[in-house]
Amino acid sequence: MIKLIIKKFISDYENIKDNNVRKNYGILSGILGIICNLILFSIKIVTGILMNSIAIISDAFNNLTDSGSSFITILGAKFSSKPPDKEHPYGHGRFEYVASLIVSFIIFGVGIELLRNSINKIIHPEAIQINLFSIIILSLSILIKLWMYSYNRYIGILINSSMNKATAKDSLNDAIATTGVIAGTAIGAVLEFPVDGILGVIISILIIYTGFTTARDSVNVLLGTSPDPELLDKIQYLIDQNQTINYVHDLKIHDYGPGRLMASMHVVVPPEMTVADAHFIIHGLEQKIEQELGIEIVIHIDPVKDIDENPDLLKKDFRSPQ
Repeated sequence: MIKLIIKKFISDYENIKDNNVRKNYGILSGILGIICNLILFSIKIVTGILMNSIAIISDAFNNLTDSGSSFITILGAKFSSKPPDKEHPYGHGRFEYVASLIVSFIIFGVGIELLRNSINKIIHPEAIQINLFSIIILSLSILIKLWMYSYNRYIGILINSSMNKATAKDSLNDAIATTGVIAGTAIGAVLEFPVDGILGVIISILIIYTGFTTARDSVNVLLGTSPDPELLDKIQYLIDQNQTINYVHDLKIHDYGPGRLMASMHVVVPPEMTVADAHFIIHGLEQKIEQELGIEIVIHIDPVKDIDENPDLLKKDFRSPQ
């Protein structure tokens, strides 16, 4: 279903390296999130009031908060797609990571609030009025959340969006939380035991943990992490195709947001090679890496006559420890 929606509302949807296309993916997922979460909030708040269930009411406000997260997703998509300017010469791609960090704080805050309400429910249990219609409505909300998890995960992987991946985690946790609410409500209505509150505590801890891991992943990217080994393999493969390059070293990759990678490295060539020949070879390699991997790379040339006198340059494979 999400593929049909993408084809209908996003022009040139297959060109995921284009910033405008990426922005439209983010806006589409954000709008879908706002619509779905407002629907879920409406049906859950009414159901929670009718059933006198604090857990369901809390779950409803959880979905309302998710609408705010979706709004942040839209803002993140718009800001991160802005072209470079004088103040930000490397673009605005990292705003997406900042937006993902904000989403993680929201997830964490919702988890804390649900934990507080769940503990209060254990201390002060209340009678719950359950009926088949309410169970059906809540079950429908689970299906909606699972669909939201599915499309956010799909888009997140497709365009490598940390925001969509974070939202997908949140949607899955919401589905689990609502499942726990239904189970706890049903059991609590039969037994004189605060099952609803206990399940709420467990689910709240899960949500808090998700907020923590999402924040950790966002902070790691903002601080700078080691390059993806698979990406290094692809770069190495392109280098190995050129027999005139003896060795490479000092590869550095900088992540300025999804689809905005910049890199630099040194290559060792024979000293008898002319400047024109070296430029031709290196320029071709730079273009090939940018075309096939989307990395804007600058390569420095080291003309070395005797490699044995330069032990630091003896490793052609930069994936090995330097």
